[in-house]
Amino acid sequence: MKGIPITLYNKVEIGRDAFNKPIYDDVPETVENILIEPLSDSEVLETLSLTGRKAVYRIGIPKGDKHDWTDKKVSFFGQDFRTIGIPLEGIEEMIPLEWNKKVTVERYE
Repeated sequence: MKGIPITLYNKVEIGRDAFNKPIYDDVPETVENILIEPLSDSEVLETLSLTGRKAVYRIGIPKGDKHDWTDKKVSFFGQDFRTIGIPLEGIEEMIPLEWNKKVTVERYE
């Protein structure tokens, strides 16, 4: 089993405005070996009723990954998405295969 590369956007401060507030820009970074799983209808409805956000996919993140996946923009399949909530992480040694984190994403426009 092998995942696909996706683009993760990290917010980086690029300057300050006239009121000395930070100005941010999204800097893309390719992350390799990400699993993509469509959610079932019941999972979509459950997430919608709990968070008010319509989750469409769950992504599997490989072991050893150090990226911040909380409330991040990601791109794959030619579309943009935003992660929902905090990634769930398992103990690397207790989970077979290469992935030990997962996070759901919603369609982002």
